[in-house]
Amino acid sequence: MEKMSVLHFLLPVILLWLVSHVQTRKIEENSVSDIVFEAVQYTYGFLPCATTVWGNVFLILVYVYLMFLGAKLLSNGSEILLQILGPGIIGGLFLPILSSLPDATIILASGVSGSTEEAQSQVSVGMGLLAGSTVMLLTLLWGTCIIAGKCDIENSTTVDKKDTKLFSLAGSGVSTDIWTSYAARIMMISIIPFIIVQLPEIFGASSLSRAAVLVSFIVSICLLLCYSLYQIFQPRIQKRRIAYAMHKRVISGLLQQLRARTLGKLVTEEGKPNTAVMEKLFEKLDVDSNGYLSPAELRALIIGIQIEEVEMNMDDAVDKVIEDFDSSRDSKLDSAEFIEGISKWLRRARRAAAGAHADDDISLTSRLLSNFDERTEQQLDQLVDQEDELAVDDVENEKWNTAKAILMLLLGTAIAAITADPLVDAVDNFSTATSIPSFFVSFVILPFACSSEVVSCLMFSSRKKKRTMSLTYSEIYGSVTMGNVLSLAVFLGLVYVRQLTWDFFSEVLVTVIVCVVMGAIASFRTTFPLWMSFLAYALYPLSLLLVYVLDYVLGLS
Repeated sequence: MEKMSVLHFLLPVILLWLVSHVQTRKIEENSVSDIVFEAVQYTYGFLPCATTVWGNVFLILVYVYLMFLGAKLLSNGSEILLQILGPGIIGGLFLPILSSLPDATIILASGVSGSTEEAQSQVSVGMGLLAGSTVMLLTLLWGTCIIAGKCDIENSTTVDKKDTKLFSLAGSGVSTDIWTSYAARIMMISIIPFIIVQLPEIFGASSLSRAAVLVSFIVSICLLLCYSLYQIFQPRIQKRRIAYAMHKRVISGLLQQLRARTLGKLVTEEGKPNTAVMEKLFEKLDVDSNGYLSPAELRALIIGIQIEEVEMNMDDAVDKVIEDFDSSRDSKLDSAEFIEGISKWLRRARRAAAGAHADDDISLTSRLLSNFDERTEQQLDQLVDQEDELAVDDVENEKWNTAKAILMLLLGTAIAAITADPLVDAVDNFSTATSIPSFFVSFVILPFACSSEVVSCLMFSSRKKKRTMSLTYSEIYGSVTMGNVLSLAVFLGLVYVRQLTWDFFSEVLVTVIVCVVMGAIASFRTTFPLWMSFLAYALYPLSLLLVYVLDYVLGLS
């Protein structure tokens, strides 16, 4: 494998060395049958360039391969380093930035050199990459992952590794966990800088455009820091949410126990808490008749709650109940506190089971509590993080692997930095030779060069498990989020420093629409039938069509 990696790197270098020796040959523009190059200014003084169509096609393919290799080295090096050092600051801040480095270098190269006029002309390559990466990940890759990972849908969720319904549009699909939905919601928040930078154009205040670019740049940096901190402390956030779900499960189970002891009459005919029944229940639970419920008396009630999905500490459950009920903070419950606490729980359960109707108080209580119990159990199932074969193996030869990872990161960074500028030149020259706007060329081609996660996402999807699908889509949403904050911040900084004109209404609109549509779909559901993949596919050509109509038919840019 190591030898193959070296060969993969040397091959394009050899090709570049060979083509650099034919630069003195000049031919006419219409000689497109051979791969030949016109004597033009070399990038860095030695890398080849061309003015013919096929010459630039060849160069684009070579530079795209080099950029993909750089992105792959950065990705692999990051994964090795993450296994050694663990998540923390390295995994939450440093490595995500490195994963977006190829995009950032191309964006910088598109406008950092040359005159202001040249930068303004080439900067559309950077915007094409920025918008194209987002759209490609959320449409082509998103939809393909559904097809690759589809399983049978039963009871509104998929069955791992069971794929008997073939290409049933509604009967097969993929499912993810609740954390993936949270990642999609974060992705939707990351489009805020796009909206801010377009406000002057929306409200016809073009004089404020430069200020809007600066404000949007600052907001992007702030969102980047917030997102990085979120990733650093995400394990703690997950544990806190799991604890919250378990607490709701305790509430549900305790209410079920109370209902059983009172024949379901906790709620009156009007749907209000039945205080008379609760008072009698308090007297029944107060074994020593001292007017208070002690932790030991509450424990006897809670023992009946069964939570098989997770290990629950009974003392912790008692503490949670006392914390909820004990308004006087004396570690015991009197009758008023008990009645108020149960009433509060019933109101919470009623809100969770909104829409339940019944003819009598017994069925109303039963349905209300059963619905609440079902909802909390389902939420707990989604939040509990199950271990499987994806657990990270112990990393052997730590020093060697650390050195290897650092070398891969340095090499990947060097390849991305060196390749970015000639790749942008090749795209710009190809655009000139074919009269195709450089935005469309970069929109279609460059995202595949910088998105090293495409292959890994498809491999994960093919395992056909809910866990792997969750990781796959979390990777997609995370990559889009980093692009929307980090890559956009680089682009905005470039526009502001070089004093370029912000004129990307259609490109921003397409990015926002795709993020909102796909983010909304993923935010409020965890199962995606097969037909949704075709919806995602349709958004890709529609995005290109929308940009073309807005720019070249309506002339908005």
